[in-house]
Amino acid sequence: MSKTKQKPDIPTAEQLFSEMKRLRAGERFRKAIVSTVLSLFVTAALAFMLSSLVFPVLRVTGTSMTPTLQNDEILLCNKLSGYGRGDLIAFYYNNRILLKRVIGVAGDVIDLQEDGTVYLNGDPLDEPYLSEPALGECNIELPYQVPDNRIFVMGDHRAVSVDSRSTSVGCIADENVIGKVAAVVWPPSSFRRQ
Repeated sequence: MSKTKQKPDIPTAEQLFSEMKRLRAGERFRKAIVSTVLSLFVTAALAFMLSSLVFPVLRVTGTSMTPTLQNDEILLCNKLSGYGRGDLIAFYYNNRILLKRVIGVAGDVIDLQEDGTVYLNGDPLDEPYLSEPALGECNIELPYQVPDNRIFVMGDHRAVSVDSRSTSVGCIADENVIGKVAAVVWPPSSFRRQ
């Protein structure tokens, strides 16, 4: 009995090149997947940082700011922008975020008439954003001077808004302000700058 030695199959040069090409393609695919996942992660982290540190995104709940803001609209705030009388701001109050309009700043004297007319430093305030003036809930002593480092705020729907006119909310401390409302971004049909 003779034992014949069989030669192992030796791949041809073409087979070697084909296998090397397949391995390189697999490596490129893995690198592309890792690069894509890393890019998505970095983009998500940057978006999160921007939205929490510079441009917070908030959803309107309730009707205290109608007709200016509607329930379920999505807003973009700007933490870097200053704010003044007439601006819409977001602020922390009792572990909630509220949206109201700045009526007076430190040192201003606010007075409210029975018909809902607001007087700022002795002059009637022009408020074209109101659909109707109303006194609403008011238990502060009038005229009221805004203390230092505080902001007097009111909702645009004065009949239902609980705001600085009530001692339960009072004036807002500067450090509680999240930012000035910059734009309504959702729904797209309602997009507008504030």
